[in-house]
Amino acid sequence: MAKGKYEYWLTPEGLLKLEGWARDGLTDKQIAENIGVSERTFTGWKKNYPAIYSVLKKGKEVVDRQVENALLKRALGYTYDEVTIEGGVETKRVTKEVAPDTTAQIFWLKNRKPEDWRDKREITTNDNDQVMDFIKAMRNDSAK
Repeated sequence: MAKGKYEYWLTPEGLLKLEGWARDGLTDKQIAENIGVSERTFTGWKKNYPAIYSVLKKGKEVVDRQVENALLKRALGYTYDEVTIEGGVETKRVTKEVAPDTTAQIFWLKNRKPEDWRDKREITTNDNDQVMDFIKAMRNDSAK
């Protein structure tokens, strides 16, 4: 195989390798290094050859879904069975509970509902006017 030739990477075997690397979590830069081309060349291949673009997208989507599912599971908490095996025989089974993880919950909410959960809030002129009106009202009340 001539390393770095796009023709090979359009074959079923080449496309399968690309999809696997994407599924394994490699970045485009790392995949380009594995192929033996520059990242710029690889980006060009993705634009010019839909088959390459498609398998990379497919490979990355699988892992993204798995990570999303794992994050959600951690955010909500879960139970699992801990099994003890002695001499090839199950001797004990205990159901254990993992509590919901607030850090995972915060991460999920900040990314899924940023308008409600982001740290920085944009203050509009209208908000400033309301705040100033509130401050003036408080001053008037305290002066009485």
